[in-house]
Amino acid sequence: MNSSRHPEKHKNIPTYSIKKPDWLKVKAPSSDNWKNVKKLMNSKNLITVCEEAVCPNIGECWSKKHATMMILGDICTRACAFCNIKTGNPFPVDIFEPIRVAEAVFEMSLEHVVITSVDRDDLDDGGATQFANTIKEIRKKCPSTTIEILTPDFRNKSNSLDPIISSEPDVFNHNLETVPSLYNEVRPGARYFSSLKLLNDAKQLMPKIFTKSGIMVGLGEIKKEVLQLMDDLRAADVDFLTIGQYLQPTPKHYPIKNFITPEEFNFYKKHALGKGFLMVSASPLTRSSYHASEDFQKLKKIRDQKYSSFDSDYF
Repeated sequence: MNSSRHPEKHKNIPTYSIKKPDWLKVKAPSSDNWKNVKKLMNSKNLITVCEEAVCPNIGECWSKKHATMMILGDICTRACAFCNIKTGNPFPVDIFEPIRVAEAVFEMSLEHVVITSVDRDDLDDGGATQFANTIKEIRKKCPSTTIEILTPDFRNKSNSLDPIISSEPDVFNHNLETVPSLYNEVRPGARYFSSLKLLNDAKQLMPKIFTKSGIMVGLGEIKKEVLQLMDDLRAADVDFLTIGQYLQPTPKHYPIKNFITPEEFNFYKKHALGKGFLMVSASPLTRSSYHASEDFQKLKKIRDQKYSSFDSDYF
């Protein structure tokens, strides 16, 4: 098995140190719930993106018994310059994984769960069937739990959305990650407009679900590029936008160009709401699945208020 957290293609990326500002400092995880979640994930042989991506919110989220589970293994077929997940040749798909995920959701008594995955370009459907099977198993084991999926782009995989449509997730999330001018350096295996098309197709095929996307800032983007990205997402009818500070996992990953201040995040949030997003989460510590359960409940209320004068049978 050939895999690496620091692919050779990143070794020449310039690195430098910037002191982390006070607003990005978080407490180390230590609660009993954190320990119990880790023990449960290990006992079920499950992977969390919280650990793999070195998420700064792991202490807070796991203390609340919230964890984002990562299916299809821990080895990605791509090598994004910002990501700490290993790159290489993945193991075959584990057909029993969806059952174990459902059992973990049941044992944690989750009201809302986020399921994500590595990129699996080696699979004919990019892993879409495994997403669908996981959703179906959770529905059987935990019928009241709402389900959010954070998918790869399924690039060049025809009909990859078909199995996901049939399983009816509550939230379909796919992250653009950054502005198009930085894709060649930051996200070389992906295509900006392919990701936009996926989000647009998901909304067209599943109009009743919420669609969601997120980006990192601090990679060298400029404000007008972020504002244009917002317009592109609204053109794809995306409901929810998340914007968070990029944090360099190791010195060999893409460098942080600057730390975005809380005031600048408020600027982005104000403009995004003005462009028509139902909901925006923009802060230094915002991540795709951060406060996902609470945000889902807020989204439902916002939508109900916005469309209260419409025919309720549509929703």
